[in-house]
Amino acid sequence: MQSSALTTVLLPLALAIVMLGMGLGLTLADFRRVVAYPKAVAVGLFGQMALLPALAVLLGEVLPMAPEMAVGLVVVAVCPGGASSNLITYLAKGDVALSVTLTALSSLVTVFTIPLLTQWAGQRFLGDALALALPLGPTLLQLGAIVVLPTGLGMLGRALAPAAAQRLEKQVSWWAAGLLALIIGLLLLREGSRLPLFLQQAGVATVLLNGLAMGGGWLLAKLLRLPLPQQICLAVEVGIQNGTLAIALTAGLLQRPALAIPAAVYSLVMYVTGGLAIYLGRRGASA
Repeated sequence: MQSSALTTVLLPLALAIVMLGMGLGLTLADFRRVVAYPKAVAVGLFGQMALLPALAVLLGEVLPMAPEMAVGLVVVAVCPGGASSNLITYLAKGDVALSVTLTALSSLVTVFTIPLLTQWAGQRFLGDALALALPLGPTLLQLGAIVVLPTGLGMLGRALAPAAAQRLEKQVSWWAAGLLALIIGLLLLREGSRLPLFLQQAGVATVLLNGLAMGGGWLLAKLLRLPLPQQICLAVEVGIQNGTLAIALTAGLLQRPALAIPAAVYSLVMYVTGGLAIYLGRRGASA
């Protein structure tokens, strides 16, 4: 499994366009509200930085899988949320400002944690130190280009022309849903012939990682009595990781394509569970 123009160019570009649309629905007041309620940010970061990697290690230990699959699963878990989680949160009627904030913070933190935890996982499961130096500059530029810049432009449009921005923002939901379906279709078309083998090697582990993480994020938010939009956001942010980055790290920087198989399967699974989250979130919001 290797990255291609779909995952390295078209998918980030499409997600950046969606982030522009989401920015049209945001104001600075949304982000001030997040700062005023730091509990949600703390819970989200704890779920992403601690709960998710621990869950991946546990699955690697208890499930019958090749050591390469276990390492690949950990790499997926230590990656940040990415723009896909922002898109799914938006479509599910979750707290988008919180989602963007968590994506930005987790992306900054994981620049330092990904190399350390990847090396640790290589030693634990393979007996092999995987030297991975994640470049700080390019990582921050990618975050800015895909998440921060388009969201900021959308917010600027909202501030300058609020009526037009509100009209356009209503249409973005439908455009984004169609884009999500297109991404799933293209990924299935590209990997269709190898999908049965991938599912056999890492299907159970990735489904459990994704499902249990989303459930754990939602349960933490529920126990702390956070508002429904924040419950939706935390379920998505803890459960939906940047599979594209995991593929780029394993198949690209590490030159270990076998380690990318869990990320490839996860990149498909997360859109299926994300679709379920969208359905349940919109249903709950309209109730």
